[in-house]
Order: sequence, then C-alpha cells, then structure tokens
Amino acid sequence: MSTNIITRKGFDALKAELDQLWRVTRPEVTQKVQWAASLGDRSENADYQYNKKLLREIDRRVRYLRKRLEDIRVVDYSPQQEGRVFFGAWVEVENIDGEVRRFRIVGYDEIYGRNDYISIDAPMARALLKKEAGDEAMVPTPSGEAWWTINAIEYEP
Repeated sequence: MSTNIITRKGFDALKAELDQLWRVTRPEVTQKVQWAASLGDRSENADYQYNKKLLREIDRRVRYLRKRLEDIRVVDYSPQQEGRVFFGAWVEVENIDGEVRRFRIVGYDEIYGRNDYISIDAPMARALLKKEAGDEAMVPTPSGEAWWTINAIEYEP
C-alpha cells in the first residue's frame, strides 16, 4: 500500500499526462482505428488490431489517472520544513564507506523513470524522516543494517 501524497510538480505532471492522452493522443488513435476499420476485413488488418489495442491501453491509463488524481493529496513546501527531512526534500547522504547519494523523497507516482527520486514509502526515506543534517539513520536492508549520515537537506520552494 502506498502513501497517497504527491508533490505539486508531480501532480501537475500527472494532470498534463491525462490532458495529453485525452485531448491529443486518444483522438489521433481513434481516427486511425476508424480509418483501418473502413478498409474492411478486421481479422487480418494489423493497423486496426494494433491501434485498437493501443486505444484500450490509453483508456486504461486515463481511467487510472482520473481515479489517482482524485485520491492523492498534494503536499506543498512549507518553510517550517527547513533543516529537517520531510516529504519533498532533496537529501544527500553518505555511508561509512564514503558512498554519497543524493535523491528527492516523493510520492509513489513520481519515481518512475527517475534514478534520483525515492518513494516516501522506501525504507531509506522512512529512516531519514524528521532527521537533521549531521544525524545518522539506520536503514534496514536485506543484508542487515546500513548506516547513513545526512550531509545536506534542500527544498524546492
């Protein structure tokens, strides 16, 4: 079960995707399906079959996005967050071996395609919440405990 929160930037991106799919992509694919259907025999018409499948995928994504946008809550930056790790923070951490990582703690819907974002539900994010720069955090991993020190915390106002 994922936490139903999202950053303003993530919410706007989902809304833009929904708008693009509904107003641009879906009408284009619908036209292609109508054109391919007008050619006759649909059972051996690759254009018809491909675009019909694509239309089903678009409709599935549109349904998902509409429901998701109703269910999620936007969490905006607040000046009270400064100095501590909260949702939306960019955090730089370092382990005992000197390995440094920098990432942003965001909602589940925002992590795909981004190597520098982690979900608020990830063990690393959970371990860092409410901590300050200089604090250590123990992160449970499949191979045991991992200790990370917080080097820096930043927010995008």
